[in-house]
Amino acid sequence: MPLSEEDFSTSQALVVDPNPTSRSILVSQLRDFGMGKVVQCAKLVDARRQLEYRKFDVVLCEHYFSLESISGQDLLDDLRRNQLLPFSTVFIMVTGEATYAKVAEAAESALDGYLLKPHKATHLGERLRQARIRKISLQSIFLAIEDEKYEVAAALCLERFEMRGKFWLYAARVGAELLLRVGKYDQAQHLYQAVVAAKTLPWAKLGVARSLLDEGQTAKAVSTLENLISEDPNYADAYDVMGRAQFEQGKLDAALATYKMASTLTPASISRLQNLGMMSYYSGNHKEAEKVLDRTTRLGLDSKMFDSQTLVLLAFMRLEAADRKGLQRCHDDFVRIIERNPENDRNIRLSAVVDALQLIEERQYARVIATVRTMCSLIKEADFDFESATNLIALLSQLADKAIQLDEVENVITTLGLRFSGSRALCELLAGAASVHPPYVERIRISHAQILKIAENALSISMGGNPKAAVQDLIRNGSKTLCGKLIETAYLVMHRYTDKIEDAKNLFDQVHDLRERYKTHISGASMGEKKRQAGGLTLRVGISNEKNSANKPALVKI
Repeated sequence: MPLSEEDFSTSQALVVDPNPTSRSILVSQLRDFGMGKVVQCAKLVDARRQLEYRKFDVVLCEHYFSLESISGQDLLDDLRRNQLLPFSTVFIMVTGEATYAKVAEAAESALDGYLLKPHKATHLGERLRQARIRKISLQSIFLAIEDEKYEVAAALCLERFEMRGKFWLYAARVGAELLLRVGKYDQAQHLYQAVVAAKTLPWAKLGVARSLLDEGQTAKAVSTLENLISEDPNYADAYDVMGRAQFEQGKLDAALATYKMASTLTPASISRLQNLGMMSYYSGNHKEAEKVLDRTTRLGLDSKMFDSQTLVLLAFMRLEAADRKGLQRCHDDFVRIIERNPENDRNIRLSAVVDALQLIEERQYARVIATVRTMCSLIKEADFDFESATNLIALLSQLADKAIQLDEVENVITTLGLRFSGSRALCELLAGAASVHPPYVERIRISHAQILKIAENALSISMGGNPKAAVQDLIRNGSKTLCGKLIETAYLVMHRYTDKIEDAKNLFDQVHDLRERYKTHISGASMGEKKRQAGGLTLRVGISNEKNSANKPALVKI
């Protein structure tokens, strides 16, 4: 339905304010504007639940909540980071004089507007009207996104930016995010830099760093991020991206410190707590990880932002601590999660890992060995992913730590190491999963060295004047190991030397088949479920798709 600047009769609004008088005033004013339905909440936790499961056209949210550890801005950040706030929702922050500076700073990238208390009804009406005008003005861009015509939408954004049309700055941000999504990292980088030149904004500088990181220029991205953090030490999204960069470099300790800073800045962010807890686990600090992930579970178990891998890692740590009751709670929490969404294959797969850990704790070794052998039989399947690999390695390590070792286990560890340890970051995650049994850690690192040697040898052959032989070698070893690094290296060599390779089409078809079958073109170091990148926008789209899917709105993650 087209948006209207003035007609709110079919719209729904949510008012979030701890002060009953202030809340009553806002509700009354919205009703005077003809708002169809108004829901009100006094607590942020109740507002979070409403926004996760219902769609609102307008949200008015107080910034400061004296009895809560988080602010309205923290709520907004978490909703945006986890794709839970539709584009069409007008989000206006309400604030007093003391917090005005913080809200005004956030408004440039996150809000449709803000109200300074005390306010008049006409002020609220004007904010609502201006926010609607912006959404109407940009509607052609978002209709293109809903139709999944991302390059068309990006072109519309670029046109508006170049002409300095209405809302050109916001359009530039959306356009740059779309360019990142379709893999045009250099164009996205140029657009972010143009925004920085036109009007220095933290999110544009962060966008430059993100495009550099996606393009593989990690060192330059880190340098950009260091400058941004020195200019604005409280910019939490910058720490998120810095942590990701350090993580991809394999610098787990540095990434851990960075994620800790991001979590300190936003202590109630479920996503950042999960990042910190998971990084602590893979860095070997299981005691700290257990505390953080336990808090994450208590804070966010019923939230859509919660990642079930959190429970898996908690279960591993509770097995190590011989905490039978804690392990049972992990199992019970998974039962609740699966009852809410019984069709989610990932949750069912992760729950099976926790069930296996319970069998170990109960010393039902025959049953757990049968379960683990079934998992081992799947390690060369196309849909066996990195997360499954880390969990299986951790399971095998727990068994080995208890002197229970399958005959085929060393071959399994080697196969997983060759397939998934293509980068230093991935190697260190696998090694972290195997930490309770050092011989497996060593075997994984040997596998990583083998992959690097194969890739380096192929590149030497290519630079020596025989790119076809290099591609053939990479295809042969890539098919054998299923390693994403080797398959992607073959792809890069093919593109660089297409004109010099005889029978290029046949080789390209082989590489394309491997990339598509094993999804190596979207692989990368990650902990838990991949979500929106920090500093980016997430556009909730696909109105028609929402109606056709069972409670699964279509999301564009950019």
